[in-house]
Amino acid sequence: MAVAGGGLAVRTGGGGGGPALVFTHYWGGSAGTWDEVVRRLPSEQATVRFDQRGWGLSRQLPGPYHLDQLADDLLRVVEECVAGPFVLVGHSMGGKVGQLVAARRPSGLAGLVLVAPAPALPPAGVTDEYRQGLSHAYDSPETVGNALDHVLTAAALPQRVREAVVRDGLAASADARTEWPLRGIAQDVTEEAERITAPVCVLAGEHDKVEPPHVLRACLLPYVPQATLTIVPGAGHLLPLEAPAAVADALGGFLATVRG
Repeated sequence: MAVAGGGLAVRTGGGGGGPALVFTHYWGGSAGTWDEVVRRLPSEQATVRFDQRGWGLSRQLPGPYHLDQLADDLLRVVEECVAGPFVLVGHSMGGKVGQLVAARRPSGLAGLVLVAPAPALPPAGVTDEYRQGLSHAYDSPETVGNALDHVLTAAALPQRVREAVVRDGLAASADARTEWPLRGIAQDVTEEAERITAPVCVLAGEHDKVEPPHVLRACLLPYVPQATLTIVPGAGHLLPLEAPAAVADALGGFLATVRG
């Protein structure tokens, strides 16, 4: 699909009635991050997934890779791939992108589901030292594996899923890999979050070390007061991979509420 500088790799599915689900992956992910979630949705559910600029099959796209550009890309995907109402579903970095898009109040937006999202207000722990270290998390298969084992997950992933996560983490342009940890993660988007009027559902992993529930309560919910928070037991940060059934169930329940 054509965007500024080239083309985004987009996957679509379903096509039945009701709002389409438009998925945005985490820093280090791809459209494939959502495979197990989508597999658990009704076959007629309309879905749109894509590799964000600089990642996966979209890694040859030139920058900038900052959050506003990613938000522009997401809006372009919606404009090109969705004919009616839609719900944005963003994971981690993708959740912060979703907040920026929802703040623009695009026509057709029916709701926003934030899955282990980066909060609107950067937490106190996002120091310069932390960000510099984070920028090297995807330097090699070994560093990706270390992040998986000690930070990103609360339980071991199936081997095929783990291998896909490692491939995704390495499939990025150099500038896209560092843009989020060095700049995007520290960007304050509280003013934008306060402009969101759509219904919002937030999912948090009980054992998430990246965006733990207490951080989301302090750094996100005050700026999006209409949001509801659901804790997924036993899960870490990679909810679409660790707990795809719980994410799919939450999406089904949210869709039922926005359909009225």
